[in-house]
Amino acid sequence: MKVAVVTGAAGLVGSEAVRFFSAQGFKVIGIDNDMRRYFFGDEATTAGNLSSLEHAGMDFVNHTVDIRDASAVLRIFDTYGKDIALVIHCAGQPSHDWAVREPLTDFGVNATGTLHLLEAARLHCPEAVFIFMSTNKVYGDRVNSLLFRELETRWELDGAHVYFKGVDENMSLDQCRHSLFGASKVAADIMVQEYGRYFGMKTAIFRAGCITGQRHCGVPQHGYLAYLMKCAVTGREYEIFGYKGKQVRDNIHSYDLVNAFYHFYLAPRSAAVYNIGGGRFSHCSMLESIALCEKIAGKPMKVRYNAVNRSGDHIWWVSDTGRFSADYPGWSLTRRVEDILVEMHESNKVFWSGQT
Repeated sequence: MKVAVVTGAAGLVGSEAVRFFSAQGFKVIGIDNDMRRYFFGDEATTAGNLSSLEHAGMDFVNHTVDIRDASAVLRIFDTYGKDIALVIHCAGQPSHDWAVREPLTDFGVNATGTLHLLEAARLHCPEAVFIFMSTNKVYGDRVNSLLFRELETRWELDGAHVYFKGVDENMSLDQCRHSLFGASKVAADIMVQEYGRYFGMKTAIFRAGCITGQRHCGVPQHGYLAYLMKCAVTGREYEIFGYKGKQVRDNIHSYDLVNAFYHFYLAPRSAAVYNIGGGRFSHCSMLESIALCEKIAGKPMKVRYNAVNRSGDHIWWVSDTGRFSADYPGWSLTRRVEDILVEMHESNKVFWSGQT
């Protein structure tokens, strides 16, 4: 019996991973206590996602456990032991705005919780592949020091710039502002690398920008593309923070991300670090994404501009996925921003319309 442990199993990436690896013949053990509801309120709860997973006929069991509880985490790993072939760690506090409210909670979930999972894996299933969902926020706001040109709808780099095709893993993590969230993810990120190096475990760190998909429970603090489309459908006002609304993000669909996990699982390495995202294939500015939402929803949006940008926020981010593509040439991106927004709209418009 192959077992996959998925933390944050009811979240966007976690639920995608549950479905994907169940289809590959894994028994999937979820660890999810719906802390997203605590972070962002009832509207952000993942309870609906969890119920859908539990009634999908898969070999899936969820444990309502807080990853800050080391003993509870160890009990789960002790139960399944060396049958655990894969650990996908998606659970986390995902918002740099929210982290300021409760720094101890943010660090406890993101950093200490990751250490608990690593140690449980080392003790009970050291041969398992351990995949950690990190973030591009580990680079802090260093990208903002690049020389951008202001275009009509976006900030952009010159075509000859070393990072024009995207930021690679060589960008420094030092001497910049990370936000408290970014710092807690740096701690976890480095620890996953060290468990790979010190103990020879098969570990991978995926540093993602914006991850999205039709099951994303977008809220103002996190999940901008999903929340943007929700605002387009419901008529809610959307607030843009700074940079004239021309800030650029790449967006990767959760399926494409989880498919990358699968490719790594099939041929794992130790302490592997990958920038992962939509790259130049799937990226847009805030103004461009608003225009797409209006086109798809068939009506203008209510938008308000706040000239104060969020602390540590990126002016521009596009991921260079070249290192991962070189290591795993069979993987590719399948959905662009407009494809993702259309899917969101078609999957959620009826439900969202009831929330106007």
